Amino acid sequence: MTTTLLVIAKEPLPGRVKTRLTPPFTPEEAAELAEASLADTLDAVARTPAGRRVLVLEGEPGPWLPTGFEVVRQCAGGLDERLAAAFAHCDGPALLIGMDTPQVTPDLLTIDFDGCDAYFGPAEDGGFWALGLAAPDPGLLRGVPMSTPHTGAAQRARLAGLRVRDLPRLRDVDTAYDAELVAKTAPEGRFAARLAHLTTARR
Repeated sequence: MTTTLLVIAKEPLPGRVKTRLTPPFTPEEAAELAEASLADTLDAVARTPAGRRVLVLEGEPGPWLPTGFEVVRQCAGGLDERLAAAFAHCDGPALLIGMDTPQVTPDLLTIDFDGCDAYFGPAEDGGFWALGLAAPDPGLLRGVPMSTPHTGAAQRARLAGLRVRDLPRLRDVDTAYDAELVAKTAPEGRFAARLAHLTTARR
């Protein structure tokens, strides 16, 4: 059965996204970086084989949205509820990622659930950047404490009893330091180009 690829994201508006990048960046510059990160992420998803590609969005679509994506509104509630609701839109295998890892590639996102029930992608900050479920169960996410140094461990523990394959550990873009390191791992992307432009303009 083909996989649904889910991207959960916020519309990149100043003051609403990447607030931990300010300072050193202004809210407008942080939004530019968020848009570049989202565009790189969606491009990687667009180039990955999938039955469906779904953007689970808070806000409105913009010119950064490529063709071939369904857009679903995020529900109300905490992040655990919003992630759970994203999986509830799927009736078969699904892989969910966020907009904070512009270094993702189609190779990373091309998964096969044959012989396993779940995929888990840990993040450097203690969270997770990817979660795949062969049989999406929103209950596996509800109640997981989000945005803590232990979020990844708590979510991984929810998968106990399932056959899990771990994906490589990636770094989310949260701070300016993260941005520099991530840009170096994907120097050809929009994110790296936008970061270089903004950094040069400050000198």
